[in-house]
Amino acid sequence: MDSTEALAKQMVGALSRNWWVLLLRGIAAIIFGFMMWTLPPGESIETLVLVFGIYAFVDGSLQVWTALVERKDHDNWVVLLLWGVVGIAAGIMTFAVPGLTAVALLFYIAVWAIVKGVLEIITAIRLRKEITGEWLLIVGGIISILFGGFLMSNPAAGAAALVWVIATYAFVFGVLFVALSFKLKSMKINDN
Repeated sequence: MDSTEALAKQMVGALSRNWWVLLLRGIAAIIFGFMMWTLPPGESIETLVLVFGIYAFVDGSLQVWTALVERKDHDNWVVLLLWGVVGIAAGIMTFAVPGLTAVALLFYIAVWAIVKGVLEIITAIRLRKEITGEWLLIVGGIISILFGGFLMSNPAAGAAALVWVIATYAFVFGVLFVALSFKLKSMKINDN
């Protein structure tokens, strides 16, 4: 087994042992999506900023926790850590500057989604020889990148449309992570 395969096997082991963290991240995304869908049409952009900040911070924190728990056993924990730090930074920035305009928020969320998507695809590629459900992570990454690109290409979209697009993205992403978490739960990995 070459070093890339060993690294991928270690990452799968870390993810399968902490499958419940992916489950929580998926549930948080689904809840975020439902919250966005249920906002009254006239609700202000400040509500969107607050809910997005909470979601990004929770998602990033859970990812950082997984990376830190696995850091002593695995060399690839830095990728997981970076993935989480992006989310935490997005959450903190959202609370630090609550007066963001709709367009600034749109580009901020777009960049966050694109970076997150790229890191998800990198992770999936590293895992492709070790698990059969890596396509779920790839699809999640592609959706993240497409979502970010859509937001950047349509900056004049109204706040109501933005809320629905964000809600749909979060819901689909959450469902994919819940499915991936159950696939990982069923795996028995010996990465030593």
